Parts: sequence; C-alpha cells; structure tokens
Amino acid sequence: MSGPILVTGADRSGTTLLYTLLASHPSIMMVRRTNLWRWFDGRFGDLADPENLARCLDVMTRYQRLSVLSPDPDAIRAEFAAGPPGYGRLFEILFAQQAARMGLPRWGDKSLHTELQAGRVFSEWPQARMIQVVRDPRDRFASVVGRAGPGSERRASIVGRWLRSTRAAVRNARRYPGRYLVLRYEDLVADPWEHTRRVCEFLGVEFEPAMMEMRGGDDRSREGGNSSFEELPPGVISTRSVGRYRQALEPGTVAFIETLCRRLMRRFGYTLDSPRPGAMGSVRHLGDAAGGAVRVLAWLVRERYGELRRRRSVPDHRLAEAGGDG
Repeated sequence: MSGPILVTGADRSGTTLLYTLLASHPSIMMVRRTNLWRWFDGRFGDLADPENLARCLDVMTRYQRLSVLSPDPDAIRAEFAAGPPGYGRLFEILFAQQAARMGLPRWGDKSLHTELQAGRVFSEWPQARMIQVVRDPRDRFASVVGRAGPGSERRASIVGRWLRSTRAAVRNARRYPGRYLVLRYEDLVADPWEHTRRVCEFLGVEFEPAMMEMRGGDDRSREGGNSSFEELPPGVISTRSVGRYRQALEPGTVAFIETLCRRLMRRFGYTLDSPRPGAMGSVRHLGDAAGGAVRVLAWLVRERYGELRRRRSVPDHRLAEAGGDG
C-alpha cells in the first residue's frame, strides 16, 4: 500500500508520541507541524495561474516549518507543470521529492487539527490514511494548563478544542471507513507494541521493532519518552500521565469538564468521576459549569464564524524574510 500518512488530533493529545513511533520506521519519512492544509490550501487562488503559483511557492520556501522538506521551487514547478494544478498535488510533490532524496518510499505529516480538513484531504488524496489520537479531556486539560499556565479565561477554548476535535473523530471515522483510524492515547501507552502493530496494519506497512526505540523524528521528539512532566529516556513509554488530572485539577474544574464532555467521554470509554451531572459538585460547581457551557458554546461559534469569514494565512513570525536564508 502507498499513500500519504497523516497523524492528527488536538494539542496535548499524544500526537507527538505516535509521530515519533512512525518516524522511527525505516521506510517512512515523517515531518510535523507543516499545517499545509490549514495555511495553504486554496489560499492563493487557481494554481493554473503562474502568478498564483509563484506567490504560493514564495511563501512555501520562506515558511520555516517547511525547511525540513528542503523545497526546491524550480524542481517543484517543473513537476507541477506536468499534471493537474491542484493544491493536493502541489503538497504531494513537496513531500515526495524530499522522500525520494532520502530514499524512502512512504511519507507523512503530523499537524494538529487536520481532522477538521479531512474532507479536503481525502478529495485530493484518496489513498491517504489518517490517524487521529484522542485523549481523556481531563488529562489533556491538565497537560495544557501545565504547559501554558492557569487562566480561567482559557478554559472555554481548551474544552472547546477537545469537543470540536472529538466530534470530528466520530464524523470522520463514519465517513471514511478503512481510511480513518481513531486511536486512544491511553490504549497506546498501556500497550504500545500492540497498538503500534495495529497502526502499521492500518497503514499497510510491516511492523518494525526498531520503531519502539523511538529514535526517529526531529531532535526535540527524540529527547525522551511520552511525558511532559518527567524525564524519560528514548523508547520508554510511561502510563503516569493517565489519570494525572486527579492530582492536577480542582474538583470544580473536573466537574466543569465532565458536564460539557460527558457524552463523548462515554462514547470513547472514559469513566466519569461523577455518573450524574452535578453529583460530585456543589451548587457553585454547577453554576460554574453552566456559565462555562455558555462560554464554550460562544467560543465554538466564534471559531466557526471566523473560519467562514476569513482565509487564514501563515503567521508572519513563521516566515523568513524575503531573499533571506531562512
């Protein structure tokens, strides 16, 4: 089997762990955080127009997160001219040329929230395989706050992103059977060998024991195992991050998350600390959850409305100066 590999999910869900395992496969080139479908797809108009293509390639070559692919505008332009002028084909050429330079037959990308562009991905890349990692929203919340710091104003966006991402997981798995795999982070860390074999079977590649040494990927992903809260040597996958929210979060915060996420939590097999809404909390906790629900809904509406109104482009701080060496 051939075809692009896409690893996706919400931030702090365990996507980097899966990326590192796949990047350690001797036949797969994996990169991460390119966000091509978010920042580039459709942003420059019809690529049959040479001026639009030139603008797109200019930004691609200056986009710092694509430097790992060593984009060669002349080589890309020459190959692109030989076929239909679609964005998916342009992205494919970019990846495939670098994979060919490395002598690897398969390639893929790990970018957050590509699940939201699954329709576009599969329309352009019918042979693609997407794997979405889903994590307990309470542990993910604790991980996000542990990295970014506390702030009640951020609670709505943290929960909103989980809801939006996980709803997409349900929708995409139903729409694209055989091409879309949803993998729970907790299952992967509990039995990494078994679930890495499962991923390989889904991708149509041979499982390689070298994957479990996690020596692939970029320098940062090779620094250790799968925890942000403890030092682990490469190849060590810990389960200590599972259930960590019990030590990291206040009961009111847990009640807030469970009240908003309980239906999807049950669907993915996450046990609720409170089986009934409000059973574990005080009236104040219920009030916080109700107010939080309004803020989460408002956040979801703003995100969706904003996407419909504006075309997002690569942030300026991710671009090298024109004419510079990046």
